[in-house]
Amino acid sequence: MGESQDEECQRSHRVIGEGRPVTALLPIMAVVLIAFLIIGLALPVLPLHVHHGLGLGTFVVGLVAGSQFAASLLSRVWSGHYADSRGAKRAVVAGLLTAVVAGLLYLLSLRFVGAPWVSVTILLLGRALLGGAESFIITGAVSWGLALVGPQSAGRVIAWIGMAMFAALALGAPLGTTLYATGGFAAVAVATTLVPLVTVLLVARLSPVPPQRGARPTLMKVARAIWMPGLGSALSSIGFGAIIAFSSLLSAERGWSPVWLAFSAFAVSLVAARLVFGHMPDRLGGAKVALVCVLIEAAGLALIWLAPGRALAIVGAAFAGFGYSLVYPGLGVEAVRRAPPQSRGLAMGAYTAFLDLALGFGSPALGLIAGRAGLGSVFLASTFTVLCAAAIALRLLFAASPGKEQ
Repeated sequence: MGESQDEECQRSHRVIGEGRPVTALLPIMAVVLIAFLIIGLALPVLPLHVHHGLGLGTFVVGLVAGSQFAASLLSRVWSGHYADSRGAKRAVVAGLLTAVVAGLLYLLSLRFVGAPWVSVTILLLGRALLGGAESFIITGAVSWGLALVGPQSAGRVIAWIGMAMFAALALGAPLGTTLYATGGFAAVAVATTLVPLVTVLLVARLSPVPPQRGARPTLMKVARAIWMPGLGSALSSIGFGAIIAFSSLLSAERGWSPVWLAFSAFAVSLVAARLVFGHMPDRLGGAKVALVCVLIEAAGLALIWLAPGRALAIVGAAFAGFGYSLVYPGLGVEAVRRAPPQSRGLAMGAYTAFLDLALGFGSPALGLIAGRAGLGSVFLASTFTVLCAAAIALRLLFAASPGKEQ
């Protein structure tokens, strides 16, 4: 007992950003911002490249979009263990170098455009590697942030590092569309290769945080602690999957130009909400904030389904982004509070794996719905799925105590 108290005391003295969490997190946020541009570049153009460029169907579009998240799911536990045992900085660097290889596979897939199934298979492999890279980058970054500012600001860490991620996605959408229009998917592939190399130079200048000491609990113990917040995150993330995989196709089908505008409205709204309200899960409680925001997200998805024109669809995307903005960090606060201190990297990896599970399997499922009932039906199905997360938030809200939630 005395040893754990000493370690807790040492941890409290290592918190270098207490009272100024934004300042402490800024370098890590910058790394995430630059690194996630490579994902943002491809999001609005991958469906167009696969559907229009390669001539493949909506199910394959969903498969390509979801393969990154399926790969992330398989690598979350590994990335969490790696960040806990080897250090968060090394996890981020490993992710960046893997992203370089993914960009090279993007380029290789273009050599086989005349054989669409060969091309898309190589593209799927590149997306899988990028999923693993994303897992190491974001898990390492969140673990790094938690070590810098302490678990008492877990909501801010998750919200603000996520804000940097979505800012990159918002910036990457128009940039990727511009690259695609001027240089085709090859321009996007080159950028995917070069941007991570530049980011490694930025990471090299940052001071590492030593990993936590102490016996580490098993994966099953951590999973039992965080499964309920993770399930709520998975259900709410189906709406995110609908936006990234099908909003550009819906816009193209209905003649709403530019096709990336709905996704950018989602991402900009999410970033703005986290910037202004990112402290709310820490202050009011993660479950309470998540409950309110789930309802807002569902309302936004329903608006996209009902939208007769571009303007209402953009409003719906903005509502969905605002709602989703604090669901993930709100439920993440609940996960962190239930996790052992020396395994917070593993806990965040396991928690994020629920998001990957939702997107990795949900996106192809939404693609099947689109193929059978039309693209608009994707957003109706997503509305009802997201609403199910409200039940999880209520259960967490009325739980007797975090310690009893297993």
